[in-house]
Amino acid sequence: MKIALAQLNYHVGNFESNTNKIIASIREAKQNGADLVVFAELCVCGYPARDFLEFNEFISLCDAAAKQIAAECKDIACIIGLPTPNYNSEGKDLNNSAYFIENGEIKAVVNKALLPNYDIFDEYRYFEPSTSFNCIDFKGKRIALTICEDLWNTIENPLYVTRPMDTLIRQNPDVMINIAASPFAYNHDEERIAILSDNARRYKLPLLYVNHVGAQTELIFDGGSLVFDKAGNIADEMPYFKEHTAYYTLEDNGDLTFEHQTTQMADRESDIEQIHQGLILGIRDYFYKSGFKQAILGLSGGIDSAVVCVLAAEALGPENVMAVLLPSKFSSDHSLKDAEDLVANLGCKSETVAIEKITDAFETALHPQFANLPFNIAEENIQSRSRAVLLMAMCNKFGYILLNTSNKSEAAVGYGTLYGDMCGGISVIGDVFKTQVFQLARHLNREREVIPVNTIVKPPSAELRPDQKDTDSLPEYDILDAILVQYIEQRRSSAEIIKQGFEDAVVHKVLRLVNMAEHKRYQTPPILRVSPKAFGMGRRMPIVGKYLT
Repeated sequence: MKIALAQLNYHVGNFESNTNKIIASIREAKQNGADLVVFAELCVCGYPARDFLEFNEFISLCDAAAKQIAAECKDIACIIGLPTPNYNSEGKDLNNSAYFIENGEIKAVVNKALLPNYDIFDEYRYFEPSTSFNCIDFKGKRIALTICEDLWNTIENPLYVTRPMDTLIRQNPDVMINIAASPFAYNHDEERIAILSDNARRYKLPLLYVNHVGAQTELIFDGGSLVFDKAGNIADEMPYFKEHTAYYTLEDNGDLTFEHQTTQMADRESDIEQIHQGLILGIRDYFYKSGFKQAILGLSGGIDSAVVCVLAAEALGPENVMAVLLPSKFSSDHSLKDAEDLVANLGCKSETVAIEKITDAFETALHPQFANLPFNIAEENIQSRSRAVLLMAMCNKFGYILLNTSNKSEAAVGYGTLYGDMCGGISVIGDVFKTQVFQLARHLNREREVIPVNTIVKPPSAELRPDQKDTDSLPEYDILDAILVQYIEQRRSSAEIIKQGFEDAVVHKVLRLVNMAEHKRYQTPPILRVSPKAFGMGRRMPIVGKYLT
């Protein structure tokens, strides 16, 4: 039996595009002699559809698309994922389903049993978990079909009380197929491989796994669909961050054979390269799927805006990136030159709009209220908010989308101006710690100097007052980021972090800053997720909570 795995980029709610992609892949697979073509979890509607799932019309459109797809399945079968009504009187109104379609008919329906409800996942909000499991017979083979999380309960601390494969294995399947919507994080590929390999080894069956690729607002799906032999060894690893279709033949003895060259473990990318590729895909899909083409950002001469500018130029083309230099009376000459050099190196568009007169006008207007009071954060933030007003005005006038350039370290401790440098349509590096931003900058310069070296080596500064440095307000970034990783990504308490050797006062200060800044993060743009724990929908904290403040 020849099986095609179709790793495609879907668009939430775009039924016409998704259906056309699926049908085109079915036709291609048929021409290449495939007996079965497999698509990803909830491919018909895109993932995650979120509260679109609460609209009856949305579910009806899924059904109509499935019927259109079924009509193409003549002399070939396919597996597609979609939400379907739960006709039982008890439980949630929907199932997260997979259709097995053959000869124009839906021959089998498999419903997902293990519904993740952690981090960015919210499936139990919408779907009823399945409690019955049956294999599918096709071409003399028996298929154990599961959906994503259904294979993830072999971990050390299981999240569920059942394993669908424990039931399916008793029906003597020949192969496991798992359709998934597994989001990207820079360390998730290794975890995914370990889990799936354990399943193949545990049940002594070959396993074919197909994943989404593409970005849906803040979530990035990296593809990397996988094939394992019955001993749990990787037989093939499909490309990351791009669409791809590959073909595998299931032999009578249970072996999987294929003609294309395999991807070896030695070819795997570093964390920073994965973050680089993920952010490019995230930017590109955010613009393409939103119907926009041009980005704008404030280019300060600092490393954060430089990295974002380079990423945007790579994702959208330099001709579609507008870098705006917004110098104040505190901007240094070297920062302006660094920004100008970056623009020249990239070939993107640029404008310079000085803000000194604008901020002076604000300060003059506020003089009766601010009289005899010292210069402080109020005047600093007027500068940042003046820049935001100018950038948003250009967005309105020319149809740009503003890129937010705050990094994860700044977002964590609130080192940014609400309604100022924290505004934007999408936050590009809001899930990238400052120490990783430096690594990313060097990676972007690996072939030639795009980002001026001075931008990378000079001490970071917001340049909102004379001789300002980030370290005036924050610990050194290597210390700060190490603490933030422990608190945000590892969920360690202050006592646990202090035991690792960090200074008591520094730890308490950092954790207090993180919790005090929660109200700011609630009002920031969506952040492209590249880590196992990003700010946004995957980290839900009370704004006025007292714990660890």
